[in-house]
Amino acid sequence: MQKIKQILIKHWGYPNFRPKQEAIIQSIIDGKDTLALLPTGGGKSICYQIPGLYLGGITLVITPLIALMKDQVENLKKRNIAAVALYSGMRKHEYDLALNQCTHGDTHFLYLSPERLTSNNFLDILPQLNIKLIAVDEAHCISQWGYDFRPPYLKIAEIRPYFSKVPILALTATATTEVAYDIQNKLSFKEPNIIKTSFSRKNLVYYIAEEENKLETLLKIAHKQKGSGIVYVRSRKKTKEIADFLSRQNISASYYHAGLDSRIRDDRQKKWKEGFIRIIVATNAFGMGIDKDNVRFVAHLDLPNNPEAYFQEAGRAGRDGKKAFSVILWDQADMINLKKYFDLSYPPIEKIKNVYQALGNYFQLATGAGEGQNFPFDILHFSKQYQMNPLVVYNCIKFLENQGLLLMNEAMHRPSKIKIEMEGNDLYRFQVSHPTYDNLIKYFLRNYSGLFQNYVNINETHLLKTFNIKQEQLRSSLKKLIQLEVLSYIPENNKPMITFVSERLNAKDLYISKDVYDFRKETANVRLKAMMHFIKSEHKCRSQLLLSYFGEKNSKRCGQCDVCLERNKTQLSELEFDDLVDRIKPILKLKPMLLDDLIIESACSDTNKLLHALQWLQDNGKIIEDDKQILHWDS
Repeated sequence: MQKIKQILIKHWGYPNFRPKQEAIIQSIIDGKDTLALLPTGGGKSICYQIPGLYLGGITLVITPLIALMKDQVENLKKRNIAAVALYSGMRKHEYDLALNQCTHGDTHFLYLSPERLTSNNFLDILPQLNIKLIAVDEAHCISQWGYDFRPPYLKIAEIRPYFSKVPILALTATATTEVAYDIQNKLSFKEPNIIKTSFSRKNLVYYIAEEENKLETLLKIAHKQKGSGIVYVRSRKKTKEIADFLSRQNISASYYHAGLDSRIRDDRQKKWKEGFIRIIVATNAFGMGIDKDNVRFVAHLDLPNNPEAYFQEAGRAGRDGKKAFSVILWDQADMINLKKYFDLSYPPIEKIKNVYQALGNYFQLATGAGEGQNFPFDILHFSKQYQMNPLVVYNCIKFLENQGLLLMNEAMHRPSKIKIEMEGNDLYRFQVSHPTYDNLIKYFLRNYSGLFQNYVNINETHLLKTFNIKQEQLRSSLKKLIQLEVLSYIPENNKPMITFVSERLNAKDLYISKDVYDFRKETANVRLKAMMHFIKSEHKCRSQLLLSYFGEKNSKRCGQCDVCLERNKTQLSELEFDDLVDRIKPILKLKPMLLDDLIIESACSDTNKLLHALQWLQDNGKIIEDDKQILHWDS
């Protein structure tokens, strides 16, 4: 274990591992298939990066989060660890270059979107790679019981025969007992092996309140909790409205959603992480890969769809171990809207098929073509052209993703790239004979290195200012240089991308199983009801409710959530209160009775404590008293 500790100190500078990291790493080094259940912010990436470096060769990391994938690659490169990524939306030149680095270079980590496992081109070259470890991030995506099932994840088990002695590490922060079992089964674990920390966040205070004036309450929270905060809402419009409201109250705030230009999103995220913006108001597009340790509160002003999504978002608070708050503010209209959004999330099967065919027409894609092709996508333009509701279109696309037919990547800034194709001496002669392009080529050679070997990002804005030209002039010059075979050029792109995972199907060949559709809808409905129960419950500790959902049935009361604080007013210890409830409940369930009779029947030695417990149970609706003063247990 000394060597892995040295790797940790050398590359990450940490003196010690977080809970369970060391056990997970040792399990992998021992060659065991391992399922690691770690909470959001629990340091999952180190669990495969350190054994990857220890074992040598290439660690294959499968993850659906492209932004996180790119971030991880950059972070590894900063530590002088060679890493590349292959994901939907890459150009062929970029893909070939990255793959070449894996087969002929010294790459240690290959990040892969699961859709690549459906590509014959990649599967043909896969056996040539020196894979020593397979890591599956967001492993809950492999389970149809999970909240974000993705069919390409089912292909992972099919590559295992290529690497029969290679261990597999599955990682997730959100898995129920059922999903954890399913992950191991679907990944063909040689034997069951789960290493997990408790989902309990002892420093995180859960507070849920039904509020008529949410903004006023949010303002009080922002004034009381002085550190950074995240406010989650559903609509893009509300992100701006609430951020503007906070700003008018002299609170540093900005907003974030997937519809913003990717450079604006990156800039706001960076400023928030560095403390220049205190509160970010966002849709659920914000947060993946966020690792800011001093977030003091996460507030939901609209209701999350399920406990898994809520747990991940709430878990972005208090990663420094200090006290932090997860707040849900709701009203009765929110419950109605939650059900409405659920219904919209499952459009009729015929509507899903119509959207699929409309996408094929929109991109002018012939039947049988398009496999692996990427298309910039403007959902508002598409919806307007085909007279569809954008939210319905979005949900249809999400279902088509879950069918493994296509993929929609969020908008991210893909900067312009160039690569010099002409050899050095030939390039010099070209510059002499074509003075019009000489200054532009010299600019590239002076400002960017590696142009002859790889595609290199270029800053077009800086280039335009340097030469005092318009973008059309620059693009015209670059186009000419491409025609003259001097260089290759990939223009920047800021739009979301639609990738056809498989070829476009004919309408009669597009089959969506009603059984699968109904199953997905029913499992989502179970999660929705669990979320509604969590919000409405006034009798059980919030932490206990969440932990029970994730399979931890015997947890203790947190003592600090809104429910526990009410319970604490009884002046009883948890043991005393539970003992009294165990006495009272079976008596009243068997036979309602008057208070004096209940005191005698319970045979409690401390009547004062019994009365405290009864008062709390009445205040919280567990015991009701009829007009004859007879007490009933409300089951």
